[in-house]
Amino acid sequence: MKKTTTEITIEYIKNHPSIKSCLKQGLINYSSLARLISKELKIEKKSSQEAILIAARRFQEKLKKEVYQEKKVRELLSTSELEVKNKVVVYIIEKNIDFELIEKIQKKIRKEQGVFYLIEGSVSYTIITQNRFVELFEKKFQIIKKNKDLVLINLKSTKEIEETVGVISYLTSLFAENGINLVEVISCWADSFFIIEEKDLNKAFQFLNF
Repeated sequence: MKKTTTEITIEYIKNHPSIKSCLKQGLINYSSLARLISKELKIEKKSSQEAILIAARRFQEKLKKEVYQEKKVRELLSTSELEVKNKVVVYIIEKNIDFELIEKIQKKIRKEQGVFYLIEGSVSYTIITQNRFVELFEKKFQIIKKNKDLVLINLKSTKEIEETVGVISYLTSLFAENGINLVEVISCWADSFFIIEEKDLNKAFQFLNF
């Protein structure tokens, strides 16, 4: 089924976050946007360009609600606390693991007040710990991939985060817009964990200071 001009316009805007952000804030020239979309999608009819312009204006009205939601998200995050752990390592390991050994390792790490998280995926496990515990894992598991010298950022929010729409998507968009790759993202009720490379920590602090 052929898409309408409105559907094509909205799809284009959604696939370009920077344009969507400007449109949301009312910081965009609709005529320029219509010309850009028609050029990139090779829509040459003048009537189609006018239809794109109208569709963009109507979509901007809907996006105003997202601006209100972002304010609620930022209000929530303004009460959050940041906790940072450096020298973090992430292992991706095969699923055939010895859980008795994992339990022993976990107890040892917890006893030394270290970081340990185990996440089950469809074909592998992800283990998050710190560089100082690597000898507990090396040569004991079938390691698919290893990322070391990372930083774990824990954003501790209030319980209201559970009922606030768009918190994680808002946070991940901030990392993306600032060119920071998220090695891992984990959400555990009021805790939001983001694992990034150490070189990006200072940049992350600048936009996580709500």
